[in-house]
Amino acid sequence: MNVAVFRTGPMLLWTAVLLFVPCVGKTDWLHLQAWPNPVFEGDALTLRCQGRKNVSLSQVKFYKDGKVLRFSEGKQTLSMGAATVKSHGQYHCTGQVMYISQTFSQTSETAMVQVQELFPPPVLSAIPSPEPREGSLVTLRCQTKLHPLRSALRLLISFHKDGRTLQDRGPHPELCIPGVKGGDSGLYWCEAALEGGQVQKQSPQLEVRVWAPVSRPVLTLNHGPADPAVGDVVQLLCEAQRGSPPIRYSFYLDEKIVGSHSAPCGGNASLLFPVTSKHDAGNYSCEAENRVSRERSETKKLSLKGSQAFSTPTGSNWLVPWLPASLLGMMVIAAALLVYLRLRKNAGPLPSQIPPTAPGGEQCPLYASVHHQEEKNEGVVYSVVRGTSKGSGARPAEFTAGRKDSSVIYAEVRCLQPSEVSSREMNIRSRTLRDPLGDREEVLC
Repeated sequence: MNVAVFRTGPMLLWTAVLLFVPCVGKTDWLHLQAWPNPVFEGDALTLRCQGRKNVSLSQVKFYKDGKVLRFSEGKQTLSMGAATVKSHGQYHCTGQVMYISQTFSQTSETAMVQVQELFPPPVLSAIPSPEPREGSLVTLRCQTKLHPLRSALRLLISFHKDGRTLQDRGPHPELCIPGVKGGDSGLYWCEAALEGGQVQKQSPQLEVRVWAPVSRPVLTLNHGPADPAVGDVVQLLCEAQRGSPPIRYSFYLDEKIVGSHSAPCGGNASLLFPVTSKHDAGNYSCEAENRVSRERSETKKLSLKGSQAFSTPTGSNWLVPWLPASLLGMMVIAAALLVYLRLRKNAGPLPSQIPPTAPGGEQCPLYASVHHQEEKNEGVVYSVVRGTSKGSGARPAEFTAGRKDSSVIYAEVRCLQPSEVSSREMNIRSRTLRDPLGDREEVLC
């Protein structure tokens, strides 16, 4: 009986001990705490591994995402420094727990540490466009925003380009560039920093490209020394002296596009075409265009062989609208002149037909007397008409061989038939005609 009691006593003792000793493994004997909570970027993050009822711990290890961060012989806290987005993860700790003179290994539950973003990375924008026209105003704007729980903090902004600082840290989130030039093209970025420098973030790079507008292009027609003919080849060469590439060139014939080419690196563009008909003649021009501007060249006229016109710059076609009015005016003037001449003819000889002044100062009449040559032919005969002075009386013209009188005028005389005389009642009409060699008068008798 006594022997049985002696044997079962130690077994009961060990059973009682096992009931009160913590089990090895993950239990609530260890607890991992992270503070501050919530934790933001820049905050000093601290981890603490605690035992239940402040039991003694030794050989404490901290883990993040299953990997050992640090091993400490006696310290139960771990300083993580300034928290960053990379501090986000799952943490736990392990340690040796001393209980009733026994040491047991314990593991804490996993704690999720979420580091909240104090402010997002800034975004740099160019207003009105990252591809402005040369000479315009460009505003660079750096945008970000503090978390509402930390809105009392202060952010400082700086601007940079191609490795150099344009504006040091300050409270202003904008930078103005007036009258941008080609040298202002490049890579820009901005940086937002918490006052004190604990947290700073840089924006993605923004490429700003300043566009120079195209100048007025010059059109050249190349077709040899003479006007081209059907079958010849004509070259149109268009060039803008300045302007940011790529430049697109378009060619026009009388406002109708006949071809276009692109110059990716700038320079000029040409168009070759064979002359197939007279429709290829006309007014040619070209146009240069890039992203910010468009310019048209002066017009040049191309004429085919045999035409009076030739390839010259015509400028603007300001004469075209006035052409119908000019033609109408010429027609009116011609009609008025015709009416005037008819009226003058009915009224008498024109001043230019007044006979010259005689040597005595008196004017000679256009005709004084007519001497009919005796001819058997009843057709056209010629007689001599000589002017006489006033008051001298009309005398028959005298014919003298070898004598030339400046007052003698040859007149064409046609005698009427008897039937014609009765119908016209001897109505004598005369008509004076201008001849390169002198006056010639046609007399109907």
